[in-house]
Amino acid sequence: MAKKPIAHSMAEQQRDISISQFFERNRHLLGFDNKRKSLLTTIKEAVDNSLDACEEADVLPEIIVEVVDMGGDRFKVVIEDNGPGIVKKQIPSIFAKLLYGSKFFKLSQTRGQQGIGISASVLYAQLTTGKPAKITSRISSDDPAHYYELHIDTNTNKPDIVKDDVIKWKKEHGTRIELELEGSYQQGSQSVDQYLKQTAIVNPHVTIIYTNPRAEQFIFARATDVLPAKAKEIKPHPYGVELGVLMRMIKNTEARTIQSFLCTEFSRVGPSTAKEICSHASLLPGTRPANVNRDMADKLMKGISATKIIAPPTDCISAIGEELLEKGIRKEINAEFYCSVSRRPDVYRGNPFVIEAGLAYGGELSGDDSIKVLRYANRVPLLFQQGACSVSKSIIATGWKKYGLTQSRGALPVGPMSLVVHIGSVWVPFTSESKEAVAHYPEIIKEIKLALQDIGRKLATYVRKKHSIQMEGKKRSYLEKYIPHVAAALKELLAYKDSDEENVRVMLENILEHKRGELEEIKVDNPEYDADLAAIGKDEKKVDDSEGSKEEDATETKEDAVEAKEDAKDDKQTTLGDKK
Repeated sequence: MAKKPIAHSMAEQQRDISISQFFERNRHLLGFDNKRKSLLTTIKEAVDNSLDACEEADVLPEIIVEVVDMGGDRFKVVIEDNGPGIVKKQIPSIFAKLLYGSKFFKLSQTRGQQGIGISASVLYAQLTTGKPAKITSRISSDDPAHYYELHIDTNTNKPDIVKDDVIKWKKEHGTRIELELEGSYQQGSQSVDQYLKQTAIVNPHVTIIYTNPRAEQFIFARATDVLPAKAKEIKPHPYGVELGVLMRMIKNTEARTIQSFLCTEFSRVGPSTAKEICSHASLLPGTRPANVNRDMADKLMKGISATKIIAPPTDCISAIGEELLEKGIRKEINAEFYCSVSRRPDVYRGNPFVIEAGLAYGGELSGDDSIKVLRYANRVPLLFQQGACSVSKSIIATGWKKYGLTQSRGALPVGPMSLVVHIGSVWVPFTSESKEAVAHYPEIIKEIKLALQDIGRKLATYVRKKHSIQMEGKKRSYLEKYIPHVAAALKELLAYKDSDEENVRVMLENILEHKRGELEEIKVDNPEYDADLAAIGKDEKKVDDSEGSKEEDATETKEDAVEAKEDAKDDKQTTLGDKK
């Protein structure tokens, strides 16, 4: 009997891989690559979901965050909100099934996108402690509160229900999740404290009650009772849609003609615009979608590019707004000069997005270090992988010397400035599932640079004005220095009385003030600055300097060192890319 080819035995080893099994081995892709980051990622995913749910239900968010140190690098994390709650049958799938959610197919701005985040946190807790996630949810005062204890069956990517019960709960509606996991708590720029503070700043309608592992409670009270405008769901914009996507849309459409397809499947395309697209594509408007082949779809793509189409609507995006963005910066940073800008919406791959930027300059900011960069995407702070983000690439590619800062080639500018950049989109193109950096799409980089140039010009105007005032002050100091001597010389020449000498000096000072005008004073005048808020999330200052430096060195963990190396590597790659 002939021996079977080896391909048969190899084929027997092939099998499906569950998405849960994949992320069980590759949890670093979801942001769980070290203990400190894992604790932050868990809280971030739960808080983001709470904010999305509250805003969608038109409820002013009130979120309770508790982090309890259980010892031995184990923490109990509790997040509770006052949102609409979750229907009983959906609770297991939402928390214990990866790639399950309502936002993946919606083209409207939300913090969550893929249906992975909170279930990934449950998976991480399960892997590191073996304990189930404890979920409580209630949808109204007339309905009971449902309590679940859940695991994830990684072989099938399905919920494994440990406990299903009805309990008494004081909240009329809302959701509570409790997880026990391995983690590490530290203060600093990439801490839980910093994330919650920045979240409160760009979401002024939220109240966050936070208790850290040291049993210290912080209340980030809402600054407004007005919810942000609800982002509406839209259809994709024709600009930027790729050929393969267009062919799939044509194949799946229920429209009877190409003209009808363009009008019903895309935003900002009316009958006349659809006819113009068909004309540029050399296609009949009445062509049936079923008869469109690849070459015809390619012509349609060129027809779209050749047609002027109105920019996408802005109601699908909930921008922070120039006023609120600047107000948030003022609460956090005590400076001399502030400005902000919101760009008009643009499109990448058919997805609308908007860029907002703001800066703070001078005051208490250090002028000897690189500028501080704060990045946000859909109102969520981005605390990791700064070097891999298109925001950093755009900042580095912008020439800051003409705006009054110093800058080396391929590096961030140096000067007393903090810079804030926010991208809002129906689909933010993150570089990975952990949602830590924005991908380098040319359209996005272009818009970020234009926003930076807008605020850069405002900064340059202020810097020039400040320089002029300083030079004027220097000239006046010279003149004021010699006024008493001039008064004395006039006394000798005109022989007036000693009592008149003081009057002459005052008259000369008045003439100087009248001729050169009143000198504007440059000072830090920011009544909105909150020193207590600004201190939250920053590195602790040691009382004894000599011991402080040792303690600071000792508390720098291996995870921080790895993160620093990755950022440095990313910065180097960005620099090499720019040179090429």
